[in-house]
Amino acid sequence: MGEVRFLAKAQQEKPGFYHWPLAHCSRTGEAGLLAEVAQMSVLQSVIMKELVQSDRVGTVAILTLNRPERHNSLVPELLEELLAHLAQLEADPGIRAVILQANGRSFSTGGDLTGFAAHLDALEAYARQIVGLLNQAILALLQLPAPVIAAVHGIVTGGSLGLVLACDLVLVTPEVTFTPYYSVVGFSPDGGWTAMLPTIIGPKRAAAVLMQNQGISADQALAWGLANQIVPGDSIQAEALRVAQDIAAKKPGSIQRTKRLLLGNQGDLARRLEEERLRFVQQIVTPEAREGIAAFLDRRRS
Repeated sequence: MGEVRFLAKAQQEKPGFYHWPLAHCSRTGEAGLLAEVAQMSVLQSVIMKELVQSDRVGTVAILTLNRPERHNSLVPELLEELLAHLAQLEADPGIRAVILQANGRSFSTGGDLTGFAAHLDALEAYARQIVGLLNQAILALLQLPAPVIAAVHGIVTGGSLGLVLACDLVLVTPEVTFTPYYSVVGFSPDGGWTAMLPTIIGPKRAAAVLMQNQGISADQALAWGLANQIVPGDSIQAEALRVAQDIAAKKPGSIQRTKRLLLGNQGDLARRLEEERLRFVQQIVTPEAREGIAAFLDRRRS
């Protein structure tokens, strides 16, 4: 009953911040208990915390993913905060460049499987929500008038790649790896792995990466056009700020129109991202996807 009391207190203190009905906490049996433990893990990581920090240095805005205890893995609350910040930046004509970075050991490890485990009774709805929010964040990054520079360190897995792909320039540390994991867990690709990545690295490379679960190293990312520069880990944020300030010092109208021309028509991309979401939702309710989530729960329990 401790979990129930915690959930009730959390909903009372921050109404609407958690999208799981309290009534589901009455589930019984081992599977129900594991799902409730997963709910607790998600709740404890988001309650009363700023999941995306926003700072400003002159005309440069800095957005920092701030869920380091979970490797900045994605949950709806984090994506909603990111979208709110991006909407503010889009409306601010004083912003000339934006940096997207992260606290902790990893940039972001995709959708938090604990979140999926916490919604075993409503996987389809949860998947539709979180991938929809991720797609909105990708498109919002692309639609910002100001260029976005990604400062990427550590591990990037799953749908979090989409946040990187949506940036105009990408700086990475030497130890960075981009790994899909979809074919291992039993999920369908999202986050632009099929909608955006093949355009950058080529469809054959993308197929091998996805189907064989191959990691993309920093050197490969640079050679394949996924990254612009490899920067030592202890100076990547400073270098990202230097690059952003260099761009911010240029003529803003020229920079904005250059970004628009390079991106082209985003209508087709929105359609392809929606196709990823539909396929993800279809796959998440299959036995192999549920087995992947169960295997994750077993590893947490052991």
